[in-house]
Amino acid sequence: MAEWVYEARTRAGEVQTGIIEADSKEAVQSRLRARQLAPVKIKKKGRELKLSFGTGVTPKELVIFTRQFATMIDAGLPLVQCLDILSARGENKSLNAILKDVKDYVEQGGTFSDGLGRHPKVFDELFVNLVRAGEMGGILDTILNRLAGYIEKRVKLARQVRGAMVYPTAIFMVAMVVVVIMLAWVIPSFKGMFAEFGGEDNLPGLTKIVIAVSEGFLTNLHWIVLVTGSVVFAFTWTYRQPAGKFFFHRLLLVLPILGPVMRKISVARFTRTLGTLLSAGVPILDSLDVVKKSAGNVVVEGAIQETSNKIREGRTMAEPLMETNVFPPMVVQMIGVGEQTGALDTMLNKIADFYEDEVDVAVAALTSLLEPLMMVFIGGIVGVILISMYLPIFSIAGQVSAE
Repeated sequence: MAEWVYEARTRAGEVQTGIIEADSKEAVQSRLRARQLAPVKIKKKGRELKLSFGTGVTPKELVIFTRQFATMIDAGLPLVQCLDILSARGENKSLNAILKDVKDYVEQGGTFSDGLGRHPKVFDELFVNLVRAGEMGGILDTILNRLAGYIEKRVKLARQVRGAMVYPTAIFMVAMVVVVIMLAWVIPSFKGMFAEFGGEDNLPGLTKIVIAVSEGFLTNLHWIVLVTGSVVFAFTWTYRQPAGKFFFHRLLLVLPILGPVMRKISVARFTRTLGTLLSAGVPILDSLDVVKKSAGNVVVEGAIQETSNKIREGRTMAEPLMETNVFPPMVVQMIGVGEQTGALDTMLNKIADFYEDEVDVAVAALTSLLEPLMMVFIGGIVGVILISMYLPIFSIAGQVSAE
């Protein structure tokens, strides 16, 4: 997706400039018209214009900035003065540089939202759209506080997912390291000791199997590395293809244990983001376009795009969502009720609250299930190897005592 620099006029005749990420010039024109802007000039942003700073801003720092900015606006401070204060006193130099650039842009006549849009690595499209809605509605402080709350909940959700995967991943990696050390060094040492005692021909069957596995591992190590590298390369290449990415993302949603958790995470992210945008007054089609890009799953993204297309044809949101078979029927029915009562944003936020709690429970259950499984897995492997190595020692010790 390319970045486009635009110049457009408002209905009052004012000129606005900014940057939009889109697939084509026509898409930029469509989005400008949706904002009630008349395009004057649109050109693809060159590489030399791309701003490089912004990579060192954490979500926590973004939340602090957003809340501080909302407090200053609510206290009646001018926008430029708020930016000047925050850019001069912040601890993060990258964020300070960005805020100074935004301040200069606003002083030259640009809008605050367009100034933020110049830094998509820090202020994503959701952030920019909500700020724009706050500017147009005169409720910028309220929108910023909502944004801060949204970011905090989004970070909490991401932390839960990472936390659920870090422990089993770390345990699995440790297990692999332990197995490699035993196969490459420990078992060959025991094999040499058995040979010195002259009992190599009378080893128990389990010991012979483990020694054979160790010898096969050392003999074919180059092939193991080659095959492993080929599998990783094939997976990476396949995942980068649209069809391959769709397959793996679909698989994540239907796996027996992990699938329900991933589906709940997708529902929580979709409803929270869409509810936040709609409550800020962003039109539903623009909101769905932003939500689609932050879905994190191409299957969910496709379902949202299909729903957006059906809404453009004049249909409601609930029916197309049900037809995609991606979202649970209860969620779709609640969305339908929200549409009928005119409180869709409130209903979406209630759904998000419910599913975020469900994710808490599901992640805790998944973690509690994986922990004993991983311990049994590691203990089983290490136990089999140790038993197989010590059985001949006990046998040799028994023969010596008998003599």
